[in-house]
Amino acid sequence: MNETTTATQLPPEAPEAFDIGASDDSLPRMSRLFGELGDIYRVYAPSRRAHTWLSNHPDDIKRVLVSNHRNYVKGIGFDRVRILLGNGIVTSDGELWRRQRYMMQPMFHRRVLTQYGRMINEANDRFLAGWAAQAARGERVNVTNDMSALALEVILRALFGTDLDVLAAQPGGNPFDIFTDESARDLKFAYRFRQLTRQIAQLIERRRTEPPESHFDFLGMLMAARDRDTGQGMTEREMIDEVTTLIVAGHETTANTLNWAWYLISRHPQVEAKMHAEIDAMPEEAAPALARMEELKYTKNVLDETLRLYPPVWVFSRRAVGADVLSGYALPAGTDLLLSPYHLHRHPRYWQAPEEFHPERFDAEHEAERPRFAYMPFSAGPRHCIGEAFSFFEMLIHLSKVGRRYRLRFEHEGPIEFEAQVNLRTRHPLYMTLERR
Repeated sequence: MNETTTATQLPPEAPEAFDIGASDDSLPRMSRLFGELGDIYRVYAPSRRAHTWLSNHPDDIKRVLVSNHRNYVKGIGFDRVRILLGNGIVTSDGELWRRQRYMMQPMFHRRVLTQYGRMINEANDRFLAGWAAQAARGERVNVTNDMSALALEVILRALFGTDLDVLAAQPGGNPFDIFTDESARDLKFAYRFRQLTRQIAQLIERRRTEPPESHFDFLGMLMAARDRDTGQGMTEREMIDEVTTLIVAGHETTANTLNWAWYLISRHPQVEAKMHAEIDAMPEEAAPALARMEELKYTKNVLDETLRLYPPVWVFSRRAVGADVLSGYALPAGTDLLLSPYHLHRHPRYWQAPEEFHPERFDAEHEAERPRFAYMPFSAGPRHCIGEAFSFFEMLIHLSKVGRRYRLRFEHEGPIEFEAQVNLRTRHPLYMTLERR
């Protein structure tokens, strides 16, 4: 930052006006503006007749998400997300968010999460049986769709436990299969998804007549949660919104990360060999514990590096309640601000060879080489993703299960097309060949 900059000045303005997120070219346009204008700049949004600020500086990330987080609420784009998720902890603000977060936090304690190890492992066993049959027939596997199906099963079983089998046995099959049957995430999809809330409500009503201890799953924990001040539980509407939030957040980000991970691993044989050696050195267990899986340090590095290059949530939106100062510039009250992990994670000032896939950069001895807030795939501060540990647990089990058995080979020339909408994902499914190890 220029020492002469005062808090009365405004950051550079983009020479073009556009509504970020309204078109498929938003991310490349933001990348070009980042290169031309620097860490912080403004874009005029014609639909709102106002400027959107964008910052890719770690100090601003810390200020907005941590040290002055009470001055910021959810910003542009969350109106569409609320149509899908309701008013769960991803979309809510203020006292409602604090109350819900407090009641949900115990669900994600490490002692609770480790009890899901057997379930995640068994889901992967069923998944691998399908891949083995395809490999025996000489077929390629659709990694993109398969990661989506696997991640969906895991989060649904974590939420509903044995009741998932009851839901899946209904005429028409598992009603939540719309996540894998439909790739679009538009208003039509949101409407169909919200129709499922009736079935969630029926499940909650039936469970009220059953002993609470008869179910070990997230839904049971939501029903048992109590406010620390009033002793009151969640309303049915609040529980439904949190269930739908956990389904979407727990499915899409994990599925996309694994999809990108297999793509990157398949393109880097040295990384693959190093990951395989680490996995092979650990005995396979039927019910792996969270702490046990975290001993796969290099495999965790592979996931971190995947999240650095292709963060599923590629942009975070906030709105300033009151005026603030970012990078020395005066941010007016009511301004919409975007923070982009995609650009932050590729910032040449904080990352050496930022476009390269290099998991070793996440070795513990390299942590001091970059600012704390140069990496934030799961956000930061009080609104840091509540499900991060569960997601890593699930992904580590999957990589270790598959890595013991197969090498994945991706036969494609040239760069991969991706789309940056709600999440950052490949535009087309990735098909790969399985090689038995």
